[in-house]
Amino acid sequence: MSHPLFDVTGKVALVTGSSRGIGRALAQGLLEAGCTVVLNGRDAATLETTRAELAATFGDTTVLAEAFDVTDSTGVAAAVGRIEERAGAIDILVNNTGAQRRAPFTEFTDEDWHGLLDTNLTSAFLVGREVARRMVPRGHGKIINICSLQSEAVRPGIAPYSATKGGLKMLTKGMCADLGPSGIQVNGIGPGYFDTELTSALVADEEFSAWVRKRTPAGRWGQTGDLVGALIFLASPASDFVNGQLLYVDGGMLSVL
Repeated sequence: MSHPLFDVTGKVALVTGSSRGIGRALAQGLLEAGCTVVLNGRDAATLETTRAELAATFGDTTVLAEAFDVTDSTGVAAAVGRIEERAGAIDILVNNTGAQRRAPFTEFTDEDWHGLLDTNLTSAFLVGREVARRMVPRGHGKIINICSLQSEAVRPGIAPYSATKGGLKMLTKGMCADLGPSGIQVNGIGPGYFDTELTSALVADEEFSAWVRKRTPAGRWGQTGDLVGALIFLASPASDFVNGQLLYVDGGMLSVL
């Protein structure tokens, strides 16, 4: 039997950007732990496919889906209202929506810069603000922002992405400062190099993949399931006195030269 401090049974969680990849794995981890989970994405058809696949295992009543654009303030407010009407009060918010664009700094376009800012940073502000407005009167809640190894360290070609993830790290700390007195914990998870659909080209690049394995003390790429333990910790009463922290799940990469 697991320790009761890690019990999240019956909690309601919203996971943004959860139709595939890391977001889907995080949603599945919360479902396995006994949560009711609301999936989110912009593409309603893809989202419904994911919802149906997960519902086949966990049941229609515990897997819900809400398609909305996390970068649209009005849409976010309406969606959070609908979610709480359908599923009940949101206990756990996972801000996972993210995108990547790679280009040399001098060739990066205005459009891609603003797109990354909106998707990776503004979305967490908008959804976090709306959910927090409802958590504050209730006096409890868990908000988990999915940051990155690049919140701390950078490689060539991803300066804007790193800027958004560094910003998300500091937004996490700022949300902690404002929301902590209301009994809300806001923390981040910083994945290292993970094998997902979005990184499939990097995984297939043998030179880059060899660099990742050599650079990571664990000697391998991360698998999405490696993030679930950190998520359950930060979503559960086990972390009630942990606030404003970023937990790196990177196989040790940040710790070594």
